[in-house]
Amino acid sequence: MVEYNKEDQDSFLSPCSIYYGKFRIENLIFNANLQEFTQKINYITSLEIAGKVTLEKAYKQIEALYKQLDKSKNTLNFGTNKGI
Repeated sequence: MVEYNKEDQDSFLSPCSIYYGKFRIENLIFNANLQEFTQKINYITSLEIAGKVTLEKAYKQIEALYKQLDKSKNTLNFGTNKGI
């Protein structure tokens, strides 16, 4: 039997890519938030496809995640002249 430690499991379930853009702390934070957003969207859509959550519930969860991401973008001034 193969045993996995917590780090292996976490890196498999929530992989992170390295950031290649212009280094600014705001860019790095937003990149991490965006990766987390995409990972959660993947889980939600998989659960909906498998019939574990309804389409309406999945939509509401994705909408809430998008609002969080948008708030993060605005807080960090990402995508504006100040944040780039």
